[in-house]
Amino acid sequence: MNKSLSGKLHRERSIFTKVPEITAFFWITKVLTTGMGEVFSDYLVNHINPILAVALGGIGLVVSLILQFSVRRYVAWIYWLVVIMVSIFGTMAADVVHVVLGIPYLVSTTFFVVALAIIFVVWYTIEKTLSIHSIYTFRSEAFYWCTVLATFALGTAAGDMTAATMHLGYFGSGVLFAVLLAIPALGYLFGLNKIVAFWFAYIMTRPVGASFSDWISVPHSRGGIGLGEGPVSLCLTIIIVVLVGYLTITHKDVKDEPAPSQTL
Repeated sequence: MNKSLSGKLHRERSIFTKVPEITAFFWITKVLTTGMGEVFSDYLVNHINPILAVALGGIGLVVSLILQFSVRRYVAWIYWLVVIMVSIFGTMAADVVHVVLGIPYLVSTTFFVVALAIIFVVWYTIEKTLSIHSIYTFRSEAFYWCTVLATFALGTAAGDMTAATMHLGYFGSGVLFAVLLAIPALGYLFGLNKIVAFWFAYIMTRPVGASFSDWISVPHSRGGIGLGEGPVSLCLTIIIVVLVGYLTITHKDVKDEPAPSQTL
């Protein structure tokens, strides 16, 4: 393939890419959305009929995914809306498995690990890569969002397992997963595969954000600060809106932004 054709293909893929660049802004927003989804999910379930809450979460997820798949390139507010809805619904899914079905956190965590592994295997078998820089087709994007949903459910179950089953509490769980989150950063310095490092970090950010947001929101009787699910959800939502608005204006999370004449 000559350089001009390769460059043209690269530009076309940049135009059609459906995910943001992995920057500090990405990880900050990711942690904030995981925390917001965790506490807001609990707020909905505790303040309205749980069945209605799950239904609303599912509808919100479907609507946001329809928006995401309908656009031809990455749009910050749509992308992060999907992540928030995945966070909310993923929390609900993990909680339903434990609370409604009575399945222990260890079993549900193991189940979601296996489910995630299967998704990775199928994705790699078909697409030959797990890189997020390959997300510019409907099929690769479908694999991506299935993976994201599985990581959120896994992170929720794992965080609850360490907090409740292992009796570490929410703060202790947050510290544990924060330490684990540092592994891919250190591993990257010593040659750890970039794709492996990314997905490991992506999985760990879920229990980090969820554990600390739970710790801030739950009452003292449950080992938390006791600020409440509603206020914490509102504060995190405001911060996320401001941050996503900033990214929308500045395009700090977009690489190789095409010229206006190339915009679709």
